[in-house]
Amino acid sequence: MAETSRDLFASRLGMLAATLGSSVGLGNIWKFPALTGEHGGASFLLVYILSTLVVGLPLMIAELLIGRSTRSNAYQAFKTLSSNRFWWIIGGLGIAGAVTILSFYSDVAGWVFAYIPKALTGSVHTQDPAVAKEAFSSLLACPWKSLFWQWLVLGLTASVILRGASGGIEKATRILIPLLFILLVVVCIRSLTLPNAMEGLKFLFMPDFSRIDGSVVLMAMGLAFFKMSIGFGCMITYGSYFRSDTHVPFLAVRVMVCDLLVSILAGIAVFPAVFSFGFEPTAGTSLLFLTIPAVFASMPGGQLFTTLFFVLSAVASMGAMLSLLEVPVAWLSETFRISRPRATVLMTLALILLGAPATLSTSVLSDVTVFGLSLFDLYDFLSSNLMLPLDGLLLSLFVGYVWSRSDALDALTNGGTLHNLACAKAILFLCRYVTPILIVIILLNGLKVF
Repeated sequence: MAETSRDLFASRLGMLAATLGSSVGLGNIWKFPALTGEHGGASFLLVYILSTLVVGLPLMIAELLIGRSTRSNAYQAFKTLSSNRFWWIIGGLGIAGAVTILSFYSDVAGWVFAYIPKALTGSVHTQDPAVAKEAFSSLLACPWKSLFWQWLVLGLTASVILRGASGGIEKATRILIPLLFILLVVVCIRSLTLPNAMEGLKFLFMPDFSRIDGSVVLMAMGLAFFKMSIGFGCMITYGSYFRSDTHVPFLAVRVMVCDLLVSILAGIAVFPAVFSFGFEPTAGTSLLFLTIPAVFASMPGGQLFTTLFFVLSAVASMGAMLSLLEVPVAWLSETFRISRPRATVLMTLALILLGAPATLSTSVLSDVTVFGLSLFDLYDFLSSNLMLPLDGLLLSLFVGYVWSRSDALDALTNGGTLHNLACAKAILFLCRYVTPILIVIILLNGLKVF
């Protein structure tokens, strides 16, 4: 497999950092603790790990291989691999899903950025749950503040995307991911020394199997999609920047393990504090913004550490933002033959318009609902419950039944140079027989069939 003139990631560490950056970010620090708290702690964690192995990992490997094999954006990749025009819809859905997720995810990232000046001034330096809730609510209720921070996040992300795969994405993630990991360890150490911390650890690591029901399984499988960047073209796009000799299955496993480790560390950082300071583990989205300031408020130099944590969390949120924005930018640039800077500017402006309704849904548009959902929740529902599972189902069917088995095995084994044939066959087996069934269940749940 010859290299091309396409901008490739310059090193194996860069490939790992960029791919991990797509998975690790606010999904670990915001969504994972929130869903784990809402769905039973350790019981949810156990199901999530299993879901990642049988749903997330095979499809992540498949997407990376498709991108590397075609050296194309998510849309063009399927046109290259199949003469049947129907399959381009996988790439089209992925691009649409990335744009939809960015429209509300950039809002959440904006909240984190907004907490930096709050932490600097000490306005969130409190152990009082009522004060913490008021600070968070006041941010969401101000339309111009929310829009400003969302636009700032989109602008910063675009400034990195302008520099390309190796000069922008790779360089940024090689710095950001290690920094976030180090700070999480610091937070965990402090959190474990809090009174009643053991109750938080029990909640996170001692499963109550009676809590495992259909909703827990479905939410865990859905999170596996969201956390491993499956179904919205990120891994296909990043895979197209991989070197030809990359051991894709091994790299994907490393990403999965590191991603899981960061999620668990986030849980260790959050849940002992939840039980120590009297917060509810079912607080959901706001858990990050209520708990972390309380953790640091109880320690010497806490205001400085609170500020540093939100700075790094804000920067880390860009890892996923970078991969999401790269998907439509690569498609726009390559399909319409326009420069990367122009494609980046056009897509950023489009996201400013598309993201505004989600941002304003907590203030001036709070009374606007669609099918009983706020505009923020509608974007989340359409992407997480509908578009991602449907795209993942089509991808699994494509890999299992449409992509030439010999070509797929050739890609998995790097032309037979890797001694992983049994692993390669297992991946194809999952994509053909196991993963599609599980995704259909997720999709039917997303459509409220049961």
